[in-house]
Amino acid sequence: MEGLRKLEQVQRTILSMQSRESISSSNNNHNHNHNHADCDRFLANFILLLIQPYGDLDMEKKCKLINENLPKISTVFLEEALPCLSEKGNCEHKAGTNSLQTDHDDMAMVGLAAMQDANSTLEDFCRSYFMFHDMDVNRPQSIFRYLPILSFTESYIYQLDRLNEKMLKIPTEEVTVLERGFHLEANQSWVVKFIELFKTNPFGLLVLPFEHHGLLTERIREEFRHGEEYWALERKLCCALTSNKKILVEDVMRAIHLKSFDYRVLNLLLYQLRGEKVNDLHMEFLSVSEFLVELSDDMFDYEDDVLENNFNVLRMFVRIYGASVAPTMLAKCISEAEEKYDRLLRDLDPKLSTNYQRRCEEATREGGKLSGPYLGTWSIPPVIVDEDFYRSEFSNSK
Repeated sequence: MEGLRKLEQVQRTILSMQSRESISSSNNNHNHNHNHADCDRFLANFILLLIQPYGDLDMEKKCKLINENLPKISTVFLEEALPCLSEKGNCEHKAGTNSLQTDHDDMAMVGLAAMQDANSTLEDFCRSYFMFHDMDVNRPQSIFRYLPILSFTESYIYQLDRLNEKMLKIPTEEVTVLERGFHLEANQSWVVKFIELFKTNPFGLLVLPFEHHGLLTERIREEFRHGEEYWALERKLCCALTSNKKILVEDVMRAIHLKSFDYRVLNLLLYQLRGEKVNDLHMEFLSVSEFLVELSDDMFDYEDDVLENNFNVLRMFVRIYGASVAPTMLAKCISEAEEKYDRLLRDLDPKLSTNYQRRCEEATREGGKLSGPYLGTWSIPPVIVDEDFYRSEFSNSK
């Protein structure tokens, strides 16, 4: 009897919706009758659910809840939620291959430009990090076995990083307008998408395939959080520099330590792909090496970073300490890092230590640098005191 009563309610609701032309009453195409009937019953049950009393929620509040939250419910979300409502209640279900392919809005996707940008980083990673996994970079099998996931990951990160850099080129007042949700020119619609991405979870779409392939670990999640933090600091510091706001040295040092998070993601991925436990000594040593490489790159790219308003340690130090003291403070920072590097280098296997130093010397020379952390000397470029004047002079000379 209860079942019959529910069917009668559903039928009355369908007739009521048809009378108000909320749904079509002319389903004469026999090929689609069953489909229309299913749709009608689904909508009728949904209406019946909405009109049921629930606490102090009135109709207006219920409609507002639906309007606010329905756009967030996607095919992938429903498929992932389904196991939680099954008899087993297994919420650890991983989305299958089909669910990864049904909704392109819920997939991590990369463009050709991002793949091309990521290529040099991938090459350096293979030549510099494979040796820490007892892998021979000269054997094509070693590279191509893991290249798809490594290339996909680095390309996706590069795509986000390039968007972050573009964000820094937009005038501050336009950023404020965008963040408040006002309309901007159509040809800058990518900015709106970028802001939405960074306001939510930029690595969310990358997490899904990682989980699907059993590659996601808490340490990788942590590096994703570090990436978000770095980009936020980069935007904060570069905007502060151009708007003459105060810059904290703690923020600068935190940013430079986080900057190579993509290398750490790739390295942790390689441990997962090979089914090996993470070697903490190697990770610590490589993090110090990455820090020194970032400092060296900042010295090499200093003038370009001033022109492009990119994050650069020397730029920040000039603002914090002044033009005369900044080089000294930077040299102190380099010296402290080199001491830690040398200590950890002695803890490595001698063969690995030798091979890595040889590789670093190759990389430094191939990059066109005649000085740096692995050739025994550092060269801090002349400080640019007035960046606005420097950019103006450069623009006029062109």
